[in-house]
Amino acid sequence: MNTFSFVIHPIELRRDAARKFPILGLLPERAIEKIALKLKPQHISHITGIESATGATCEGHFIGCPLSSRQLVELPPETVYRKLVDCGKMSADLGAKIMGLGAFTSVAGDAGISVARRLEGTINVTSGNSYTVYTAVEGLLKAAHLMGLEPKNSRVAIVGASGSIGAVCAKILAPDVASLALIGRDLGKLDALKTQLCAQNSDVHVTSDIRAALREADLVLAVSSAGKDLIFPEDLKSGAVVCDVARPRDVSKSVVEKRDDVLVIEGGVIEVPGDVRFNFDFGFPEKTAFACMSETMLLALEGTFESYTLGRDLSVEKVLHTGEMARKHGFQLAGFRAFETSVTDETIERIRHNAARKREV
Repeated sequence: MNTFSFVIHPIELRRDAARKFPILGLLPERAIEKIALKLKPQHISHITGIESATGATCEGHFIGCPLSSRQLVELPPETVYRKLVDCGKMSADLGAKIMGLGAFTSVAGDAGISVARRLEGTINVTSGNSYTVYTAVEGLLKAAHLMGLEPKNSRVAIVGASGSIGAVCAKILAPDVASLALIGRDLGKLDALKTQLCAQNSDVHVTSDIRAALREADLVLAVSSAGKDLIFPEDLKSGAVVCDVARPRDVSKSVVEKRDDVLVIEGGVIEVPGDVRFNFDFGFPEKTAFACMSETMLLALEGTFESYTLGRDLSVEKVLHTGEMARKHGFQLAGFRAFETSVTDETIERIRHNAARKREV
């Protein structure tokens, strides 16, 4: 049977470490990080029961990288690469032929290129970002439809547009929306992206002023790697749809607590075909997974054992091809969720009604 692995890591090291070892909750974060540097990767669970609509099957393993989100971004790349190479070697020993990089392991350093190079001949590597992009756009447009918004008449804001995921999302959305606001800190990168988009959409704006851009947006795609809240209740237009793909989230929980006229959904939540058993609780309902995890499963089902999505220059063609693979194998968007809570049709209708009522006042 084709086998994959997927690397996960603690989002909040002190909190997550204390779940397994309560005494660690008494230590400061920096002290726990020093301990984490000395730890080896851990086998977290065996994943079974994945079965494609074609009848193909695969199995996998969760591999735990002990580094925190902050460490993966701030440590010297060489230190991070060594940890991820160790994850790859453990994966290969378990029979995996492809390894997916989860959360901040997919953006650390050069986004998988160096790790794949060092593991060449041992195991292949993918960041999972192609399917993440596909489902982010798919989820945003589906939610827009449910809220009665036509993309061709909508102003779209992309938070984190200077990153690899944000840039390719912009390229896919540009031909089909009224205008685009590209939001990020690197204005040089954003200007270069705007130039690429001019042939597809003449109304593209570049800004680092997230507050101003969000107040004008009908649709918001949040894909930054800031690692903190960027979007707050007072920032958003009534009736807006926000699809938050970032991990950790870009959207403050206060948005769903204080704004009953704005729809917030989490992007990239996928229903996996088969009687799936992850044997590890990562906060999702049974038989659902992140899109980046799902890309790794798709490649195993396809028998495509090559390094797939790597680096920061994502291809529109590869994103669309990954979407085709997903349809072939029966992967699809799961019901919408936000902050570990299901977003039902009734919830969406209530938000839509509240937004309409506020516009009438």
